[in-house]
Amino acid sequence: MRFTPGGRSSNIEDRRGGGGGGFPMGGAGMGLGGALVMLVLSLLFGGNIFSGGGDGGTVPGPTGGGAPGAVATSDGAVQETPEERKEVELVSFVLDDAQRMWSQIFQQMGQPYRDARLVLFRRAVQSGCGTAQSAMGPFYCPIDQKVYIDLGFYDELARRFGAPGDFAQAYVLAHELGHHVQKQLGTEARVRQLQEQRPDAANDLSVRLELQADCYAGIWGNSMARSGSTNRGLDPGDAEEGLQAAASVGDDRLQRQQTGSVHPESFTHGTSAQRMTWFKRGFTSGDPRNCDTFAGAI
Repeated sequence: MRFTPGGRSSNIEDRRGGGGGGFPMGGAGMGLGGALVMLVLSLLFGGNIFSGGGDGGTVPGPTGGGAPGAVATSDGAVQETPEERKEVELVSFVLDDAQRMWSQIFQQMGQPYRDARLVLFRRAVQSGCGTAQSAMGPFYCPIDQKVYIDLGFYDELARRFGAPGDFAQAYVLAHELGHHVQKQLGTEARVRQLQEQRPDAANDLSVRLELQADCYAGIWGNSMARSGSTNRGLDPGDAEEGLQAAASVGDDRLQRQQTGSVHPESFTHGTSAQRMTWFKRGFTSGDPRNCDTFAGAI
């Protein structure tokens, strides 16, 4: 992926030096195996952990996390590895570039676009939706309209989920910003209302919401592919990285990895095939009107 490194977005809140803090579980932290369980569950159900309630909740998990070697000093300043610094430059670019695109699209629709903020943290963080931890993976909180990520997640994405590459990392953030778009368009609120009115359809509605965020991530990918600039655009293989990232967090793939079986009735984000299909639809068309996952079959 082509971009000019070195900048840092003014919409980033860097809380990595805040100490974080772990979560108690009878006085002991969860082990690595438990952390991986939480990571898988959060990828499957993370869209509902926070958004359904007003005050969120505390989710138990490990006391570790974050990028290896990246620590906070006693005065709260951030020490980061060269690898983590590159990730900050990447997410800064994606955050600003994607939101610049969405601002233009909203302007064409005659609506204002309000930027989301990105919170970088380690181990644990307090959000407008409650307390969260690294093992939960990246998430968007519709209450404070912020995206939260521990950059250590990108190591998990590459090593454990088989989705390496800078555009795979960019897809993750573009997907979460897709939820911010849904928040501003009122889609998120309508879906939550329908879920309350029809609990039997709650999972299906959640899947449709997530697949639309995948499609919106593809919209940004399309803008990158069409750029033609030497310092902004995609390289050969980037589109495949995005598709692989989408596939790697499909409900069916994660359930099979975790339990050895698949339970479609519990899906909340969509299958690997569905996630790739809707990401590709946005990527190919570049038109948000092609991202209506609520009309017809998915």
